[in-house]
Amino acid sequence: MKLREIYELAIELGKANDPRGLEEVQKILNNNMEKYNKLEDEDKKDYDQDKLFNPYSDTRVLNGDLDKEIKRVLVGVDMEVAEVLLADRLTEKGKVIDLIIAHHPEGKAMAALHEVMHMQEDILAKHGVPINVAEGIMAARIGEVRRALMPINHNRAVDAARLLGYPLMCIHTPADNMVNTYLQKKMDEKKPERLGDVVKLLKEEPEYAEAVKYNAGPTIVVGNKERRAGKVMVDMTGGTGGSEHAYKNLMQAGVGTMVVMHISEKHRKEAEKNHVNVIIAGHMASDSLGLNLILDKLEEGGIEIVPTAGLLRHKR
Repeated sequence: MKLREIYELAIELGKANDPRGLEEVQKILNNNMEKYNKLEDEDKKDYDQDKLFNPYSDTRVLNGDLDKEIKRVLVGVDMEVAEVLLADRLTEKGKVIDLIIAHHPEGKAMAALHEVMHMQEDILAKHGVPINVAEGIMAARIGEVRRALMPINHNRAVDAARLLGYPLMCIHTPADNMVNTYLQKKMDEKKPERLGDVVKLLKEEPEYAEAVKYNAGPTIVVGNKERRAGKVMVDMTGGTGGSEHAYKNLMQAGVGTMVVMHISEKHRKEAEKNHVNVIIAGHMASDSLGLNLILDKLEEGGIEIVPTAGLLRHKR
């Protein structure tokens, strides 16, 4: 496969599994096109034209020729300078790496991470929170994340890849969409009665079962295994953690249990105050599951996957 085909496949899989639905995603792309067409020629030069076909600002090819043929890929959750050097060392030892894929964004994709957080507004609305309330509670959090990203040295790994001649890309929200949709469908179909049942369902997936061995498996952080789960909401996409003010609204909307990758203490306390059960599924395991659903497709295209940096590789 060419690098361009890998990029396009990741985007299409992300769109097909977007919890907002394809129609809403297409509206975003249409809106981006309208904005672009209204720009002056000078401003069009600065516009990120990937936005015209890719609705995920945190997923980009950061270095490399889009027409390069890819046979072997080094893939991990966090691919930074050390992992770029690892790719070079593997190549020196005869295991030639043609592409580095990170899950967590780097470079300009990290700088624009806050843009994908708007999808959380639609996800909250889908679970019963009025859209005006969802937009209101997310506005401050999106601004907070945007400002927090500004001083970060975004391009360290990108510069290393460029100097050593390695194509580098990141696949963030599309992979998160994959795991979110996969697990939400499972919860909706199985309808677990108690929190212990939710944990059992998670541990049926090999990534979570393996994570247990590393003391990083599914953990109940609000509630206990005998508590009834009620309506289960899987919350694993939308850039990063949302607003702590969402829990009151989710409780009022009838959500009984949230299954998340991770949660801050501030968020956990708000969930507890509003009687919303919370299960941390596990960060690396959840990211691995989302990535694996995409990597399986790459393997079908004849690409060899070399997992590292937290990726628990399991095929389906």
